[in-house]
Amino acid sequence: MTLSTGEIEIFLILAALVSILSRRLHVPISVGLVLAGIFLTFFHYTAKIVLTKDLIFNVFLPPLVFEAAFNLQWREVKRDLGLILVLATGGVMVSAGVTAIGVHYLLHWEWVGAIVFGSLIAATDPVSVVSVFKESNFRGRLRTLVEAESLFNDVTAVVAFGLALSLIQSLSVDVLHLSASLVTISAGSLFCGFAVSGLVLLISGRTDDHLVESLLTFIGAFGSFIMAEELHFSGVLACVVAGLVIGNTGKLSTLSPRGRESLDAVWEYIVFVANSLIFILIGYREAHENFLTGWGSIVTGIGIVLISRAAAIYPLCALFSRSPSRVEPVYQHLLFWGGLRGALALALVLGLPPELPHVHEIVTVSFAVVAFSIFVQGLTIIPLLRRMENNLS
Repeated sequence: MTLSTGEIEIFLILAALVSILSRRLHVPISVGLVLAGIFLTFFHYTAKIVLTKDLIFNVFLPPLVFEAAFNLQWREVKRDLGLILVLATGGVMVSAGVTAIGVHYLLHWEWVGAIVFGSLIAATDPVSVVSVFKESNFRGRLRTLVEAESLFNDVTAVVAFGLALSLIQSLSVDVLHLSASLVTISAGSLFCGFAVSGLVLLISGRTDDHLVESLLTFIGAFGSFIMAEELHFSGVLACVVAGLVIGNTGKLSTLSPRGRESLDAVWEYIVFVANSLIFILIGYREAHENFLTGWGSIVTGIGIVLISRAAAIYPLCALFSRSPSRVEPVYQHLLFWGGLRGALALALVLGLPPELPHVHEIVTVSFAVVAFSIFVQGLTIIPLLRRMENNLS
């Protein structure tokens, strides 16, 4: 389905009004947009577009992920790269494992369904995380850690999710297969990201036209993503690499000063529109979920996901307690609470095969976890940041 011109206008007008109101009320814009999507259902509004895996992956994620990576400072990421990679790989696996065990024994889901749910809900969502931290205007090491982890942990989650789905087809999965898949997907995604970003920088170095430079970065975002996905690698990781390379290299050499200023304005607008549409559609979809049925499973599921996040953050951060990458306790608490779930989890859960055991429960609990992330964690993380800001360096 495609958005009509009228529906685009309705959503963008709604986004503009919500943004103005949210700033005046000091409420995160993402929360206001989700509420706006829910509000539409009270008028029996029927959207011509529905939230699907393809829509999230092919339309929303590339520009949102690219822009977040584009604005990451590599020198800051490099300082904590070991910690970030451990959280983005080991942290996701620990979180997925704890979640799967929890829902298997407490909700009595079959192992296949439990493992699938654990893998799709383990990774934090770059869309939600970056949106909240931008609104807070918070800068520093914590923001770099949270944003970089959310960008890099997607490849681990997607690989784990694919392996979990293979269990449905009774395919054999062993440690060697898992390792080979992770290495192959990571290497292939890195190649796609570097290849596309290299081409973009090569062409942009031969023009001072800021419009062409903006167009080339847009091609870099979607080109790296599509190339990786077509080759069965991770589009998200390729897009992250392309954003990092273009954003950090472009500042130093090939991008003109006017081009950089234009890029910031163009991408700020693109991200605003993409975020507006995705959060409104999330709210519209959330309104059609019946959370009153099976509320016990929902509460239990949310609790398990929170415990799994804690199990990933605190022990793994303890491994770096005597290293230069030591994470202060206040950072750890905010890393834990700032692990928001959002569009990525919904994209994966909306692509589940109908024959998966407990598929309806998995969808309902996943949407409930996302709702909890947006409304509870999203509303409280900014006040926590401001309260603890004096203790952060």
